[in-house]
Amino acid sequence: MTPHAKVRQDEQTANTGLWAAIVLIATLFGFVLGYSVSTRTGVEPGYFDAPEAGGYGVAPTAAPGMTEELRKHYEGLMK
Repeated sequence: MTPHAKVRQDEQTANTGLWAAIVLIATLFGFVLGYSVSTRTGVEPGYFDAPEAGGYGVAPTAAPGMTEELRKHYEGLMK
């Protein structure tokens, strides 16, 4: 192997290592940023147990305080 080829191979190895480090740091930074945003704006505990969360399998007739007219409207939609 010529000295020039050896230098070029060393540069490519260094570039590969640099890019791997950049990708790793960017991934970790993105995870930490996303986690910190999620902890500040996350879903309140108990939200998915609430009857108002109708998109999660809760029947709309189970909502407390629902008027009779609204209940009939929802029942009509299910037919």
